[in-house]
Amino acid sequence: DNDDNNNDIDDDSSCTSSSSLLQVEKESKRIQKELKMEQMEADAEFQHTISQHTSIYNLPTMEQLQKEQENSIILPPSELRDRIDSILEVLTDFKARRQPHRSRSDYIAILTNTMSDLYGYIPNLLEHILSILGPNETHEFLLASEQTRPLVIRTNTLRTRRKDLAAALLKRGAILDPLATWSKVGLLIQSSPVPIGATPEYLAGHYAVQGAASLCPVLALDIQPSPKLQVLDVASAPGGKTGYIAQLMRNMGVLVANDAKKERQKATIANLQRLGVKNTISCFHDGRKLGTTLFPRRFHRVLLDAPCSGLGVISRDPSVKMRRTLDDIQKCAVLQKELILSAFDALKFTTTSSKSSKHKQNAQYSESTTTILVYSTCSISVLENEEVVQYLLQKRPSNAKLVPTNLDFGKPGFTRYQQKRFHPSMALTRRFYPHVHNMDGFYVAKIVKLKSSSSSSSEEKDGMDMNMDMDVNMETNGSSITTDNNTNNNTNNNIDWAARVQEAIVAQTHHDQPQNDKLHPTKDKNMTSNSNNTKVIHNKDKKKKSQKKRKRQTQTEGEGATETQTQTHTRKAMAISVPPTSSKDKKKKSTNAKMNKPRRQKVAVQANMES
Repeated sequence: DNDDNNNDIDDDSSCTSSSSLLQVEKESKRIQKELKMEQMEADAEFQHTISQHTSIYNLPTMEQLQKEQENSIILPPSELRDRIDSILEVLTDFKARRQPHRSRSDYIAILTNTMSDLYGYIPNLLEHILSILGPNETHEFLLASEQTRPLVIRTNTLRTRRKDLAAALLKRGAILDPLATWSKVGLLIQSSPVPIGATPEYLAGHYAVQGAASLCPVLALDIQPSPKLQVLDVASAPGGKTGYIAQLMRNMGVLVANDAKKERQKATIANLQRLGVKNTISCFHDGRKLGTTLFPRRFHRVLLDAPCSGLGVISRDPSVKMRRTLDDIQKCAVLQKELILSAFDALKFTTTSSKSSKHKQNAQYSESTTTILVYSTCSISVLENEEVVQYLLQKRPSNAKLVPTNLDFGKPGFTRYQQKRFHPSMALTRRFYPHVHNMDGFYVAKIVKLKSSSSSSSEEKDGMDMNMDMDVNMETNGSSITTDNNTNNNTNNNIDWAARVQEAIVAQTHHDQPQNDKLHPTKDKNMTSNSNNTKVIHNKDKKKKSQKKRKRQTQTEGEGATETQTQTHTRKAMAISVPPTSSKDKKKKSTNAKMNKPRRQKVAVQANMES
């Protein structure tokens, strides 16, 4: 009873003491109690994290894994995510947290199967991605691939300006921002009450819907508008990059848009017409033949956006997760190697010629300028990117050279992959990832074509062979071939016309007197110098008749006949020493007799004066 009374007294005293406390003192006691509670919760959480990070994660047994594969046990997505997170935590500190008698490959195998079940990938494809990015980055890549990429449009400067287009779309209720500092034409669409692909501005060709990553290969081409610029797009469909190239060219020069399938070029032509492109030629040829037979050494810029597996655009095409296998990627790599060789052969050589500065100003894209090949894919696979570029460097070691892409962002390309080692300049290429740059997975490589001594000698040899073939054709065709003044001078220098004239004179004048034979060589030399500018029609039958008549006259006239014989021989030399001329240069004969007579008299007077 005394104890109870004491407790009652303490309670009463505490109540009286609390009632006697000031308001400030009450607030301080309350704050102290809250601080004590927070400290206790922090200690408990700290102990929990220590136990979690230092605990050993036990992998599922083989029986559990078999049941999961047989679908006898269906795990919810939350448990699969927890398993993935736990395995990734173990792999960060594998020595301390691994399960005894379990290797790293066991954890990777279970992680691969769990990710394939959760995200719907083929295990073979997921293993390939893991070998490229690693466990942690692969998980980030898979999460980013499940999300849609931001909507980006490209302003068509052939029809409008970016600020005018932004003002027009803002009036329609769209919320947009400039894409980035590296792009002067890109706009990032945050939201829009109307479909972006159905606005009047879109139908008028003021912009095109195009991903941010697909702008990078065109920027790497380093295009400067010029009327002599020639550009080739090897795989152009559906025409997004082709339209951007024509926009940078300002509708100047020539742009060849090629694609292997004719049906795909319909979309390319429609887009180019909508955008107002006028300098583009659309064709459908096998890209592997462009640089060998169709357009060898023809272009200043070549873009090869090669067909690939599409591992970088899974957010737009989720079917890649279940459709693509490692065999498909290897088949794509074989095609890409053939295409990159053909595209590189379609480039002109980069040479440093010693031409005048005036000539270089007139022809901005002459042989002395740099010729560029840009290789790009929408894939993150090393088999389709670095290995393809390495193949080109090995096949064209003296001509191909990797240069910086002039892109300020992006991760450098791989210089090593598993047991493979690539050229050190492979670090100049650029890789883009959806989980890092918030754009489609892309790869861009910029290659310059140089002219070496071996390539120049081979070109000269090809040119000499072509000239020899032309000379043979000219000799066989005779006077029916039409050539320019330059080609006439070359053929005249190669053929010894004086020797032919002497042989013809000896054959025709073997019945003449020996005194006349002494006169011919001196006159032949004088006549052959002026024979290149004359045009004579060869008629052997008429010559023989006129020669017989003149021989009879020389026998009857005596000494005075020697002068006439020298004139006839000079005319024969003129007729024989003239090289064959073209039939197109000959003027048509007039049917009017009055017009022909004075011309014949003039020719006779000129011949008498020359004699």
